[in-house]
Amino acid sequence: MNRSISIAIDAMGGDNSPAKVIEGIKLHSKSSNDVFYKIFGDEKLINPLISKFSIDHKIIEIYHTDETISDDDTALSAAKKGKNTSLWKSIECLKNNNADAIVSAGNTGALFVIAKLNLNMISNIDKPALSALWPNKNGMNVVLDLGANIECNEKNLIDFSIMGAALHKSLYNQEISKVALLNIGSEELKGNSIIKNTYQKLNEIKNPLFEFYGYIEGNHIMNGDVNVIVTDGFTGNIALKTAEGTANFLINELKKISTSSLLGKLSSIINLKNLRNFKKKLDPRLYNGAILLGLDKPVIKSHGSTDSFGFYNSLKVCEKIIKGNLIDKIKQNI
Repeated sequence: MNRSISIAIDAMGGDNSPAKVIEGIKLHSKSSNDVFYKIFGDEKLINPLISKFSIDHKIIEIYHTDETISDDDTALSAAKKGKNTSLWKSIECLKNNNADAIVSAGNTGALFVIAKLNLNMISNIDKPALSALWPNKNGMNVVLDLGANIECNEKNLIDFSIMGAALHKSLYNQEISKVALLNIGSEELKGNSIIKNTYQKLNEIKNPLFEFYGYIEGNHIMNGDVNVIVTDGFTGNIALKTAEGTANFLINELKKISTSSLLGKLSSIINLKNLRNFKKKLDPRLYNGAILLGLDKPVIKSHGSTDSFGFYNSLKVCEKIIKGNLIDKIKQNI
């Protein structure tokens, strides 16, 4: 079966793997007609799941690996486990140009280290950045860095702006990419020297890939005025965890209110459609699939605790950035 895109998949990483990974592949194969899946992991566990979910053998290839990397492994110990783990083998497949991208729900630190050991950085980029999608009231934000770099200089933040805009264009080609720096205020004089210097330089840059909006505060991230939000990994990771915690809090409190009394139950029945739409908007599985930007090949991190639907969405993101020529867009504009 001739398929134009090939994705290498670490089937053993994350909670409830490989079951959620294989079911995620099944879900994705229903919506895509041109993706071939190269699956790395324990074939004794994978093969029964292929049969269970009735996946066409013509669209997959299984590469058996005896070793896996656990969530408890440090990045260094994971790298020392050698080249026979499912994560290493899947990244090596990408390195050797036998796949167009790699997706893993496994150990984040291990993924970063093994990817950097095997893949090259894009020329003129000093540091990779972890980017992900966040909803806003008009669509989606691309936010980076979310934890790959604790400290960043002006050049790093400018590189992140270009890479984030390239990612946004790859995913949403019809939209204008609008970049903003996450800051403690919207006034030009607010922030530390690195933020202020980056602001001045981005104001002077005329890049065809994006428009520079200026500063954005944390409480305006979801307003939809911009769609590419740039910060260092320390601040970005705190913002991400805060947003995830807030979303979970709202969903759990809504459940309590709607089931705690007869009035709450009646109200939830009357507003069932609205409540479902609200819950769906906050569902993190819809936005699953972080991208490690800066490497010369696409590396996608699925959340370790997600389910098959979340993994399916990470494959959707993967397919979009391959078809959107993400790496070429970064190289052309960096």
